[in-house]
Amino acid sequence: QIRLAESGGGSVQSGESLRLSCTASGFTYGPFSMAWFRQIPGQEREGVALITRGSRYIQYIDSVKGRFTISRSNTENKVFLQMNNLKPEDTGTYYCTASGEASLEPAKNKYWGQGTRVSVSS
Repeated sequence: QIRLAESGGGSVQSGESLRLSCTASGFTYGPFSMAWFRQIPGQEREGVALITRGSRYIQYIDSVKGRFTISRSNTENKVFLQMNNLKPEDTGTYYCTASGEASLEPAKNKYWGQGTRVSVSS
């Protein structure tokens, strides 16, 4: 059974950092592209960052460029999202995904975790 489990969310002040982790199990992790999505209250779910197998290609949405860093460990079956200089508009539930196709479109990501909550106060 394919499972993605996120951790690392929490409540922080504006300007602080969090590191999200996602552990994959139940499938051969290496060939999959991994991504982080978020759902901000009142908004559509949006792709934040993706990383292809072998970390050959990385993509971010404009609003997090220079602040967030995605990385992966194929030996540990994990993907990470380092989030620095957090802003109140980053508040939301963050989801880890796995897909055979690298995409920040929600419909193109087949496997999803349950999410971890991030709250940033000003």
